[in-house]
Amino acid sequence: MKGYLFSILIASIITAIGITPAIGNSDCAEPMPELFQRVSPSVISISALALDPFKISGRISTATGSGFIIDDKGLVLTNSHVVFDRQAIIVTLDDGRKAEAKLLGADPIFDLAVLRIPVPLEGHPVAVLGDSDSVRIGEDVIAIGNPFGLEQTLTRGVVSGLNRILPGFPFLTLPLIQTDASINPGNSGGPLMNRCGEVIGINTSILAEAQNIGFAIPINVAKSVIPELIKHGRVIRPWLGVSGKLVKKELMEIINLPLVEGFLIETVDPGSPAQQAGIHGGELSVTIGGTEFLLGGDIITEIDGQSLDDPESFLEVIASLKVGDKVGLTLFHKKETRHVELTLPERPILPGDIRTSSSSTLQPTRGRFPSFPSSVGILLRTKNTEIDPLTCPKGRGE
Repeated sequence: MKGYLFSILIASIITAIGITPAIGNSDCAEPMPELFQRVSPSVISISALALDPFKISGRISTATGSGFIIDDKGLVLTNSHVVFDRQAIIVTLDDGRKAEAKLLGADPIFDLAVLRIPVPLEGHPVAVLGDSDSVRIGEDVIAIGNPFGLEQTLTRGVVSGLNRILPGFPFLTLPLIQTDASINPGNSGGPLMNRCGEVIGINTSILAEAQNIGFAIPINVAKSVIPELIKHGRVIRPWLGVSGKLVKKELMEIINLPLVEGFLIETVDPGSPAQQAGIHGGELSVTIGGTEFLLGGDIITEIDGQSLDDPESFLEVIASLKVGDKVGLTLFHKKETRHVELTLPERPILPGDIRTSSSSTLQPTRGRFPSFPSSVGILLRTKNTEIDPLTCPKGRGE
């Protein structure tokens, strides 16, 4: 991924949990009505209740979204922001059956969640998971979901872009699939499918005030974390607690300040191992070519003796870190170099990770980057960008 750095957990044999393998046919020409009739029964409607104990009135709210069945044991894949921290989750199947679903695991950072529904599903259609790595711009896609409570709605479009990073949104820092298929509040967690009926993404967001600019989480990301969500109920990540950008020679030449190549620390999370080790965050805000930098913090030049002088080596180092690892950092600050060692604990859920559905429009988070090493990005900022989560709050179209 040129221009972007991210950390994605890779790995697991999906067949171990019974997920149907992809068909693998890129030349499917099934008529659209027949395709919809075949795949739509795997898509479900989700209604989730939330309780705010700090409110005097209006304490209970209802949000609706979508999901899809991925095996005949009742596993359902959806968005975390549809079901995370909810008091009750009710699902409605294509045949009208309703059931209270159990949340097996959720990850707000990848915005993914796995449910189990306790109803007989033998012979019931399940979604076929495709290969998002093979998706190409221009391919035909369909989205199925429950926009504004309108169940089993199909819309059609193309893949408009790949590897999109949304600036300013710490809850969606992974590369996304962009599509012009019409998706709206209530589509959250529903499938984005190719013309073979394989799921290539999970619909998650739209850009507010835009015309058909929607985003889906690549299905291969979901494949890699489903086993961990089922086993642990969460994705386990190491935590250092710093955020920032890589410093390159071009930046040093432009700024003309005492910098070195490495990872420029802009913010330090309160209570993190980095704060406890006395690591410094930035102090001076500078915008260069539309990219914001917070200068004055420590620069990590080496991790365990390995230089961070290019994105590839940096990504390799980050991907290798695990909870419990002892890590040695070489730091540059104000023309001096020092060395610190820390032990990486499990990363907690931070306030910036949580994506709510109390409003259909979210403002971008200013001045904060996702926490390293669970997700590190060179994020190009834009002005006045808004993003719409696709959960439909009750009273706004349910």
